[in-house]
Parts: sequence; C-alpha cells; structure tokens
Amino acid sequence: MYYVIMKRKSSPAPRKQPRSATAMPDKLAASAFALFSARGIGQVSLDDIATHAGVTKGSFYWHYQSKDDLIKAACAHYYRVYHRRINSELAHITNPVERLARTIETAVNICLMDRANRVFTTEVFTLAVHNPELGRSWRQFSDSVREFYLGLLKAAMAAEDLKTTDPEQAVDFVLSAMEGIKLRAQHEPHLCSKQSKRSIVTSLKRNLGIIETEQ
Repeated sequence: MYYVIMKRKSSPAPRKQPRSATAMPDKLAASAFALFSARGIGQVSLDDIATHAGVTKGSFYWHYQSKDDLIKAACAHYYRVYHRRINSELAHITNPVERLARTIETAVNICLMDRANRVFTTEVFTLAVHNPELGRSWRQFSDSVREFYLGLLKAAMAAEDLKTTDPEQAVDFVLSAMEGIKLRAQHEPHLCSKQSKRSIVTSLKRNLGIIETEQ
C-alpha cells in the first residue's frame, strides 16, 4: 500500500501596514490639536483637519469615526507631549528640590506661556463639563499630574528642609493657581507675558516651600 503525503500550503503572512499608515492616527491627532489651538474647536471641520494632515476625508474615516473621537485623540496628543517634555527636562537632574523646581518652570512654559496649549486646554476643560467621557480623560490626566507633583514634593521634603506642612494642599493650590491664571489669560494675555513669567514661577515655587535667594 502506498501513501501520498500532501504538503499543506502555508497561509500567507499577514501584510504589515506601511509605517506611514500606522503613524497616520498620530498625524491626524497632531493636526487636530494644531488647528483646534489656532482657531478653536468649534471653528474647525473634519475637512480642515484632513487637508492640514494631507489626507483625503475618506482616509480620515479609516482611523476616526467622528470629530468627537478626534477631540479625544487631540487631548491624548497633548497629554503625551506634556509628559514627554517634563520627563525630558528631568532626565539628567537627580537632586529632588531641583527636580521639583524644574518641573514648575517647565509646566509654566507648557501650560501658561504657550498660547496654543492655553487655548486648547481651556476649551477642553469647558467641553468636559457636558461630555462625561472627555471629562474622565481630563481627570485622569490631571490626577496623574497631581500625583507626579506630590511625589516630587515628598521626595524633596525628605531630602531637604522644605517647610511645607500640608503637601497635598500645597500641590492642589499650585495646580489650581495655574488653571486660574490660564483662564484669566484668555482675556488678560499680559498675565502670561514673558515679563510675568518670573514672578509666576517664583510664587508657585514658594507655595511648595522652595525659597530662592537673589543671585
């Protein structure tokens, strides 16, 4: 008796998406952020975003189903950039007090001195009042920022003689002060001018117990 051994044909390997395709969601999110910041979320259409990103509208819908989805993606883009810049600034700093001080300086640059970021985050904060999903996203980001500050402050208090009796209250005050300045600056831009930056940074540091001597 003879047996015929049949070789099973192997399934074709799944096609890999070209790098440009896998990067497209990020590119669209970055374009959305840029346009939302410049014009306001309500003044930007999906056509505007597709044109800015250099794609067709049909290609846009391959990655996002609606403008609401893209607003969330633009938020995620902002959150990533924020964390990336903070981590980059702290990468080579080991002293706990210096790490805390540099975080304040960098956060003021990102959140207050950068008009695009001010406009975008203020609009998102307002939209989040009536959009529970967007609100959860913003709350997760703000909670992560708060915990990061708290960790830095406690490390600095353990290493140095910082006079902060209530770390959580101090951090909450600093973050609330930054949000208040950001909101007022929409109508009083001088509050976030280069001339105001030093006094803002000094005041925020002082509220965390960092007293800088005049050079």
